[in-house]
Amino acid sequence: MDESRTSQDETANPFTRVPIEITVSVGRARPVVKELLGLKRDAILPLDKRVDDLVDLYVGDRLIARGELTELDGDQEGRLAVRLCEVIDLRDGL
Repeated sequence: MDESRTSQDETANPFTRVPIEITVSVGRARPVVKELLGLKRDAILPLDKRVDDLVDLYVGDRLIARGELTELDGDQEGRLAVRLCEVIDLRDGL
């Protein structure tokens, strides 16, 4: 698609400017209620993923991509970001 076509589509369709929230899931924990009630400050809650595993990106409950956590440089040093490694093809599910 050429650049002028993309620009026209964006101005013609107001939905292209609607912000969405993306949730990044680093893993899940499955404690039983007794364990959950016993958690105190500095407790460790093990997740089902390893540090170097890809994280999952969701819009609502729909998986849209997978990526790796990274740290931003420069004036945003210390902030987390996600480098996309896999983008899910959503065309089949729409």
